[in-house]
Amino acid sequence: MSESVKSNVQPQELNIASTPEEAVNAATTEITEQNSINEETPQVPTEDAVNETEVAKPASRQEIIVRLQAIAESDDALNSKAETEALKVQFYRMRTAEIEAALKEHIAQGGEEALFVPQPDELEESFKQYLNQIKAKRNAWLAAQEEEMKANYEKKLQLLEQLQALVDKAAQGTPEVNEFRALQTEWKEIKNIPQNQVAPLWKQYQLLGEQFYDVLKINSEFREYDFKKNLEIKTMLCAQAEALAEEADVISAFRQLQQLHNEFRETGPVAPDLREEVWTRFKAASTIVNRRHQEHFEAKKDKEKENLDKKTAICEEIEQMNFTELLTYQAWNNATQQILDLQTKWKEIGFAPQKMNLKIFERFRAACDNFFVQKSEFFKEAKNTLAKNLERKKELCEQAELLKESEDWKTTADKLTKLQKEWKEIGAVTQKHSEALWKRFVSACDYFFERRNAATSSQRNVEQENLKLKREVIEKIKAIDTTLPAAEQTKQLSALTQEWNSIGFVPFKEKDKLYKEYRQATNALYEKLHINANERKLANFRNNIGKNGNTLQRERDHLIRQYEAMKNEIATYENNLGFLSVSNKKGASLVDVMRQKVEKLKLDAKVILDKIHLVEDEIEKEAK
Repeated sequence: MSESVKSNVQPQELNIASTPEEAVNAATTEITEQNSINEETPQVPTEDAVNETEVAKPASRQEIIVRLQAIAESDDALNSKAETEALKVQFYRMRTAEIEAALKEHIAQGGEEALFVPQPDELEESFKQYLNQIKAKRNAWLAAQEEEMKANYEKKLQLLEQLQALVDKAAQGTPEVNEFRALQTEWKEIKNIPQNQVAPLWKQYQLLGEQFYDVLKINSEFREYDFKKNLEIKTMLCAQAEALAEEADVISAFRQLQQLHNEFRETGPVAPDLREEVWTRFKAASTIVNRRHQEHFEAKKDKEKENLDKKTAICEEIEQMNFTELLTYQAWNNATQQILDLQTKWKEIGFAPQKMNLKIFERFRAACDNFFVQKSEFFKEAKNTLAKNLERKKELCEQAELLKESEDWKTTADKLTKLQKEWKEIGAVTQKHSEALWKRFVSACDYFFERRNAATSSQRNVEQENLKLKREVIEKIKAIDTTLPAAEQTKQLSALTQEWNSIGFVPFKEKDKLYKEYRQATNALYEKLHINANERKLANFRNNIGKNGNTLQRERDHLIRQYEAMKNEIATYENNLGFLSVSNKKGASLVDVMRQKVEKLKLDAKVILDKIHLVEDEIEKEAK
């Protein structure tokens, strides 16, 4: 715009800032600012209105792709955002339904649910291709719209310069009414301009129009006629705006109000004394529609935010699943049911905010896909493990069958016991092989042990006889006459001890119990004879000397090593006693403990020394 236009407009803006026509611009700015939150351009459906649009639902995903292709290859791509989003949601819902149907068919054909893996989606690539085409066409259209608005803005700036020139000519006494009205018509024909320039340009246009009328000094009759016509139009617009308060569809009401504001703004002025009244009425009706529109979307956004929170929680629940804890088929099946329940719950939740709806769905789908990938890998690995377990158990069966005819009872029994332990450590096999393999393995083991039991029955008879003999020895010990001299009693006990040691093995399960009874009987006699523990040890040692499998010389060497070790230990304790302080109770207590320890070690050392002397006596006897 030229400097002359700017200089002439600015002083007069202050003079009419409080008029009703000026207020129209303020209301228009309010509406357009509200609308700009949700609209990319005036002709594009708002993002908030996408979910409000009813879209016909194709019967299959192929039909969806056909429809998307039609949209992408036509001008519908420019005004079909709502339908495109609806088709996107329906496409993935159908995909989920196909997977569920495939799972049911898999199970119906005898397959295991756990082994089901969805087939790759061959349609998704075409689907995304047409979505990208629509997006590209829309972006190109938006860019063209932006360029158009810039061009329209420049045109209106030029018209303002021409109007300023007409105002200047009229001030010089040469008004051009027809040219002025031609410029008005041209102004109305130019539509879209940048939103932030609507109000400033209209303000300048309105001011120049009023200046032109004032300069012309039109006769009262013409001016009154123009005012009357404009009043009729604006009164009708007020009535239409008021009727929108009862419109059920708040989105439609808000859009209609936008159009009414454009018409109100484009309509010329009314009589000055009526301007405030007309504008106040129109503004009041606009306020009601705007408030309903705002409340609608606040409630809608709150609900969508709540839905987003619920869907986010579902995603987090799936993402936080610890797959390392799912170690069994049952655990994975339980987790699968949990995922299916969450998918059902997801379907019951409404839309999230438009800008997040696709993102949260993609997050949910990625979480579910990851779960089923992990499940597939587990079952694949489990299948391999089952196969390995099957082969290993077959090998154990073969080994058991090779051993079942053996007569090396002890060695073979140990080998079969080891095989049984290994069998338990091997994991499961498939159900159809499990029972047959187990029967094969246990049959081979049972065959061997039955043969062994039959062959060793005589050995058990011997053990039972030994058990009887040892019990008789215990009774003889108990029956020793305690009135006899101690030496005689000791002699009888020694003889019975030798008799006890000469008897062979008893049944294993009776061994510990029987020995306990034997010890109780001998200890009772020792106590009556007042023989202390060390003397008992020597007596037992004397009775068993040379019967532990060692030679007398080897036994002597072993005892000497023990004796030397004890002497060293005693020396260490005695040396440490010399450094301990007894200045406090704690130190004195520690000294007492160590002294008691030394005394006990000395007694034990004496017993070992006596044992050495006994062994040396036996060695001398053998030498003679």
